Amino acid sequence: MQDVFLFSYGTLRLAEVQLALFGREVAGTPDAMLGWRQRMIEITDPEVIAKSGTRWHPMVEPSDCGEDAVEGTLFRISAQDLANADAYEVDYVRREVQLRSGVTAYVYGDPET
Repeated sequence: MQDVFLFSYGTLRLAEVQLALFGREVAGTPDAMLGWRQRMIEITDPEVIAKSGTRWHPMVEPSDCGEDAVEGTLFRISAQDLANADAYEVDYVRREVQLRSGVTAYVYGDPET
């Protein structure tokens, strides 16, 4: 099965979260989502809090300001890794976005947008 691109601006970049979800640390490259902004939300799922070590997680949403950007990391992962990330990102929706680099990647963001 072919690998997929996943962009993370939050806890998926943490070694302890990667180890819990993927069984290994995953190397990535810096990238950004242009035209998006970030805010913090409170997570209530005890399993997510245990893996991340915090109940406060960043969330992204489209911005009205074209100069906004959310910096993060682009990962190349397997379809199984993506399924594991889906199970972890309980308060988010997965969508595709084009990054500053030109790569189209999955990202988890606000389900209301």
